[in-house]
Amino acid sequence: MSVSYPISLPSTGTQRIRLRQKSVVAVGGSPYTLEEQTQARDGQRWMIEANYPPMLRATAEALVAALVSLNGREGTFLFGDSANKTPRGTATGTPLVNGGSQSGYDLVTDGWTNSITGILKAGDWLQVGTGSSSRLYKVMVDANSNGSGQATLTLWPRISPLAVPADNAALTLSFPKGVFRLADDGQDWDIDEIHVYGVTFNAYSLP
Repeated sequence: MSVSYPISLPSTGTQRIRLRQKSVVAVGGSPYTLEEQTQARDGQRWMIEANYPPMLRATAEALVAALVSLNGREGTFLFGDSANKTPRGTATGTPLVNGGSQSGYDLVTDGWTNSITGILKAGDWLQVGTGSSSRLYKVMVDANSNGSGQATLTLWPRISPLAVPADNAALTLSFPKGVFRLADDGQDWDIDEIHVYGVTFNAYSLP
């Protein structure tokens, strides 16, 4: 197929998105005291269910064709939270990753406007990387920039060793997206008697 992944889906707005945080945590418990011990593993990802509004053929077929071009779980696509395209924080400056080889929950960044309280707010979305390296994160704690325009961001999911951003990689704050894959190898859509389409899909983010 002459399709280059990840693809960008048509700009048709979703009617509803269900987002789910998926973590891998082992839990062991005593059958006598019910005391539990937990062990968090490295696996973390976003799960989404996207529902589109009723559409006529002229709008729907471009979306259907894009989803079909993924060939089930073979291809990947870029996707983000269309209901929250901009941060709640001040988010001014030209932010970049400050230092290579960063993984884990904290990401050191620079290039922000100096000395801003709430440069990003808890719950803000953030994209690191572009194209196939695009990853979507949510800020967990309010972040402030210091006098040199640096800010340490606490993110979920943790930055995977498989997707360590390069030094000076740009951060995308306006409609950030990540790379996603369909949850199974089948994609369906429905068409009613007046030729109105209904489209829904489930997907998960790449580590």
